[in-house]
Amino acid sequence: MNSPDASRLVSAIVPVGNRISDLEALYEDYSAGLRATGHPYELIFVIDGPNPDAEQGLNRIIAKGGELRVVNLGRVFGEATALMAGFEESRGGIILTLPAYFQIEASEIPKLVSGLQSADLCVARRWPRAGGWLESLRRRAFHAMVRKVSGMPLSDLGCGARAMHRRVLEEISLYGDQHRFIPVLASRQGFRTAEIDLQQSPKDCFDGSYRAREYAHRLLDIFTVFFLVRFTKKPLRFFGMIGATTFAAGVLITLWLVIERLFMDVSLADRPALLLSSLLIVLGVQIFAIGLLGELMIFTHAREMKDYKIERVIEAMPERSAMDRESMEQNT
Repeated sequence: MNSPDASRLVSAIVPVGNRISDLEALYEDYSAGLRATGHPYELIFVIDGPNPDAEQGLNRIIAKGGELRVVNLGRVFGEATALMAGFEESRGGIILTLPAYFQIEASEIPKLVSGLQSADLCVARRWPRAGGWLESLRRRAFHAMVRKVSGMPLSDLGCGARAMHRRVLEEISLYGDQHRFIPVLASRQGFRTAEIDLQQSPKDCFDGSYRAREYAHRLLDIFTVFFLVRFTKKPLRFFGMIGATTFAAGVLITLWLVIERLFMDVSLADRPALLLSSLLIVLGVQIFAIGLLGELMIFTHAREMKDYKIERVIEAMPERSAMDRESMEQNT
């Protein structure tokens, strides 16, 4: 490719982790789908940590004349970091993320890219969706919690196929496992997001079962996103609410104990409730103080924090008034 227009160049980033399919077959499918978009493109595979099988598969593609770039990370950092590493190596104005395994029909990629004509970020929704009833139940419960937290009607955050304008990843930061919540983080910055139905690949055979630890991680991820979306610049509202509730519970218990002591002649000695109420009061004050410290930090660094984007600026330049023109003539 001879220096294509960067705004039309599609940079397809494929993070390669533990779960991979036949990379040679996947490369052929993705290449065909990218060619069908009518845009110039580049394929970037990011290997997340040592993975001899993936390296051998990609080397075979290169030996056969395949056009791609391979980025190797020194150790396992996670898919979010792999995506950001691929983004730093990319040149295109359109960023496409694709999984390293069969998940969608590659022939549907043009539909995903064309959706950027009316949105800043397009995420794929596999439809019709295959899978058993248990996997369907788990998926519905997960997305119900996400909708409750973010207010966005998303239904397939587990799909790794996304298309976005370059400025989206320039404005958001990814770490940990937050790649699943790219649409939520982008929407928080004011970007327009859309969910597009793409046909699920018949080779997408993942049964959707995870270990108990993975479910715990997903719940913590949802809590993280909840805090980032709602309370990043208002920590006192979050910690203050919890602290005030805890403090009030301690005060009410203490008040009841004092009433019992004064009017019911009940001794305060050997009362576990007294210890509990004292702990609740102290804990409530500490939690409230954490929120207050967070507010002070936000206030100190408010000028450096930008959680919005300017879509466009329209400036009208009216003609100078007769008075202004007369004043200029007199000065000259």
